[in-house]
Amino acid sequence: MKKTNIVLILADNLGWGELGCYGGGAIRGAPTPRIDALAKQGIQLLNFNVESDCVPTRSALMTGRHPVRTGALQSVPAGLPQGLIPWEITIAELLSKAGYATGMFGKWHLGDKEGRYPKDKGFDEWYGIPRTTNESMFTEQVGFDPEVVDVPYVMEGFKGQPAEKKEIYDLEMRRKIDEVLTQKSCDFIRRKVAANQPYFLYVPLTQLHFPTLPHRDYEGQSKKGDFADSMIEMDARVGQILDTLSETGTQDDTLFIFASDNGPEYRRPWRGSAGMWTGTYHTSMEGSLRVPFIARWPGKIPPGSVSNEIFHVVDIYSTLAAVAETSVPQDRPIDGVNQLPFLKGETQASAREGFVYFIKNEMRAAKWRDWKMHFVWEKEPNEGANHLETPYLFNLVQDPKEETDVSSTQGWVRGPIRKMINAFQATLKDTPPIPPGAPDDFLPKV
Repeated sequence: MKKTNIVLILADNLGWGELGCYGGGAIRGAPTPRIDALAKQGIQLLNFNVESDCVPTRSALMTGRHPVRTGALQSVPAGLPQGLIPWEITIAELLSKAGYATGMFGKWHLGDKEGRYPKDKGFDEWYGIPRTTNESMFTEQVGFDPEVVDVPYVMEGFKGQPAEKKEIYDLEMRRKIDEVLTQKSCDFIRRKVAANQPYFLYVPLTQLHFPTLPHRDYEGQSKKGDFADSMIEMDARVGQILDTLSETGTQDDTLFIFASDNGPEYRRPWRGSAGMWTGTYHTSMEGSLRVPFIARWPGKIPPGSVSNEIFHVVDIYSTLAAVAETSVPQDRPIDGVNQLPFLKGETQASAREGFVYFIKNEMRAAKWRDWKMHFVWEKEPNEGANHLETPYLFNLVQDPKEETDVSSTQGWVRGPIRKMINAFQATLKDTPPIPPGAPDDFLPKV
């Protein structure tokens, strides 16, 4: 029987409060009709959680492991050690071995040298940026010196071949890139359908990462500014890929996932919205952790489903492995759990009750059922981390803004949270984390 195609679109720094189906849309100056319609066709998660910023979330997605294990903890400038060591097994590598054609068109941020590009980590083909979007500003910034800083490029790579620099990633290319990524994604779908080959398409778009600038075709469309124009463009790009599935007659044979990597952009003038939650990415507030997630799989996922059950980005790894009917690695800790029965409505309960939350290598918080315990308090990035003598405990259903500590009135919750933390920390002792910047030949203890 033919395997299910998988399309995974990952928006960049799309906060909870931006999309219409999450309470944003028109009130943010940008209706999002294509993504809103998608949410009604499948399941919309209200408690999908990610890591603190771009690199750790992408590491978690690709490996099914919390980034404190992989050493991929933060964004690093070009020319310095970064990303995943070759020992890690990505979801693209798993699916490729399971018979899938694999294509990635977008932002990688998990290694910027030969041996660590997407085409070295399971993707048959890749076009996009190796690091991040704010580099598009570099060449026009005061005093930029190409003699001491790498000029940012959009790159292309194919499995078994050296990656190539295609064009400079400047501000004008920043406006164009999501159009190109979408065109290449649609072409990939058409080619694989024509070849009758199951495929995994990963599309990490660059919107809404700063500088949040729309394609010229969308500039001024909202009449509400660049940010709203960029949201309209992002919605349209998702629609183009959905239309390609319909055109090729493969809509019913495809698991389609749309999600975000992080909470809202916090840098002004591109500040995003977390809706009802407090905070932005780079914090341990709910505005950082909770982001949109929508999955459609006709005939498998009941349409119109909405759930507030906890789902973590590491779970995508194990879930997609189950979709492909393959197994996750058994020689290393995998933090992700298979959420396929939950997504398909076979059970109303998520396969996880909670998780620990790190920023870099420091545990900041832990979330369990309706509660979250903060050990380090920092509501805004760079505000100053306050290491708490007595951790704050919040009931997120009763208090979504995280304003009222319930340690005294609901203190029983500290017990199961501490047990969850101790169990996770024990695994770090059994299998020590990979140090950031580890060389290619580093082999962790397992």
